[in-house]
Amino acid sequence: MTQIQFNLDMDFLKESLMNSNIDNVVKSTIVLVLNEYMEKERDAYLKAGAYERSDERQDYRNGYYDRDYMLSIGKVKLCVPRTRSGEFSTTAFEKYRRCDQAFALSMLEMVVNGVSTRKVKNVVEQLCGEYVSKSFVSSLTEKLDPIVNEWANRSLGTEYYRYIYVDAMYIKVREHHKVVSKAVYIATGLNEGNKREVLGLKVSHEESYEAWNEFLRELIARGLQSPKLVISDAHSGLKKAIPKVFIGTSWQRCTVHFKKNLIDELPKKSMNDVKEELKQIFDVSTPEMARKRKDEFVSRYQDNSKLNKVIDNLENGFDDAIQYLNEPEEYQKFIRSTNSLERLNQEVRRRERVIRIFPNTQSAFRLIGAVLMDYEEEEQKKRPIFKRD
Repeated sequence: MTQIQFNLDMDFLKESLMNSNIDNVVKSTIVLVLNEYMEKERDAYLKAGAYERSDERQDYRNGYYDRDYMLSIGKVKLCVPRTRSGEFSTTAFEKYRRCDQAFALSMLEMVVNGVSTRKVKNVVEQLCGEYVSKSFVSSLTEKLDPIVNEWANRSLGTEYYRYIYVDAMYIKVREHHKVVSKAVYIATGLNEGNKREVLGLKVSHEESYEAWNEFLRELIARGLQSPKLVISDAHSGLKKAIPKVFIGTSWQRCTVHFKKNLIDELPKKSMNDVKEELKQIFDVSTPEMARKRKDEFVSRYQDNSKLNKVIDNLENGFDDAIQYLNEPEEYQKFIRSTNSLERLNQEVRRRERVIRIFPNTQSAFRLIGAVLMDYEEEEQKKRPIFKRD
């Protein structure tokens, strides 16, 4: 690598320090260093100093051109050296780059954390006194595409995820000049270190058996092994897809959703005791205890015509709602519902509300993927949900 030595005009630097505020001091210093660096870089390229005769000379100086350069401290004006052939290019900054990497990453982080592009634009103007268009901020986020795509397509064959949670949420996306509803499929799992991990993300059309089947098969194609248990709500398409894709896997119906559905079907008055008895059916540690409480509940209220529908639904959904009780007791409270995934969905929703309507499907995948990556990174820093002896 070529070593370039250069001297700074210390008198000029001293004058800048004495007569300017700190922002101008920093800017002046950067301008001085970069200009001198580029000058020496051109000398090294030409293999000849100013006014020097040399048999090794390979080009000639051709003055300078001014270029505005955006840094995290604001915009500076540089004098970029030129050569007659035009083949010289400085390495002091990337060609056509609009801002330095730290500043770009800061703007990306603002967008990922739910700050609208309009607000990001305003922040940049306040910090740097420089106009940045909304389209520039939007185009900047496209830098996330290869990062999110690589994460979303990573191999899942290096670990075994015994428990997997799946759910879908809906967002609004512009498509062919119309605003349409899109389903966001998310899968998370409990890894071998007992930490939660995001396994998959897909933005597609509305929930259906075909869509869920495709999403789950994509996880298998990436190396995912059939888990012991899949925890989800009772969407009919998902229920049908799980046994088709995951051979030998049991389905756990989210007990929170199930109890809520049963309670919503109760009469509105004088049902507090009934509600508590319904909840206590699942507040046990073995399937035998749950079945005993369920049978006692049915026996007690089977002659109450107002509860016939509740009892029928309890009987029909009971077995699917107690699969978690067949697993070790230390896992049970973590696998009986999709609460952890619901909280993740809320975090995605918090960022999504700022945007309201995504300009296209790729932008939705990009932002939601970045949010999930951020969530997963934080989860890996936490302690395992529990430690087994």
